[in-house]
Amino acid sequence: MKSAYSKIASSVGRPDIAAQMVTWYDEGKNVFESLNEYLGKDTSLATYLDIYRNHQPEIALSEGVEEVLNGLKNKGVILGLVTDGRSNSQRNKIKALGLERWFEERNIIISEEFGSEKTDKRNFTYFMEKYPGRSYCYVGDNTQKDFLAPNGLGWNTVCLLDDGRNIHKQDFNLEGSKLPKKCINDIRQLV
Repeated sequence: MKSAYSKIASSVGRPDIAAQMVTWYDEGKNVFESLNEYLGKDTSLATYLDIYRNHQPEIALSEGVEEVLNGLKNKGVILGLVTDGRSNSQRNKIKALGLERWFEERNIIISEEFGSEKTDKRNFTYFMEKYPGRSYCYVGDNTQKDFLAPNGLGWNTVCLLDDGRNIHKQDFNLEGSKLPKKCINDIRQLV
């Protein structure tokens, strides 16, 4: 999100406004309408959305992620990725992060391509059918939707606790079926 806002801010000649866009988001405002109002512009929201969805993100893996993914792959763990969102945006993120090094194409589930939402059990039964008789673990950070489906299928579920950078705030005052079975503070604790 921050990468997209930076790209949009630069496209309107105001790279300094990107932080304000994040503030508008945090305040629950329509960021693009707020941007137009602030700049006195009438740029279509579709124009901003196009930049948001199609920009090449400037993002990097968090500390420890590469180490954990290498370790898991070297141990023979089959890695899968389930991600919510539009195909183009998610593919751009996957490419920017170099995730193809660890996740085979056939083990990447993007909701728009798969015809589902992240909470759909089909995203997870796909792996169970493809790799039967295994133990399954799902790692996520969005308590609103990440754990319900895999919990319902008997998976181990692990929540990476927010270190202040999550877009979605974590809420642990939810019904048990939505809560992870374990929580970790650092991705390296997963191993």
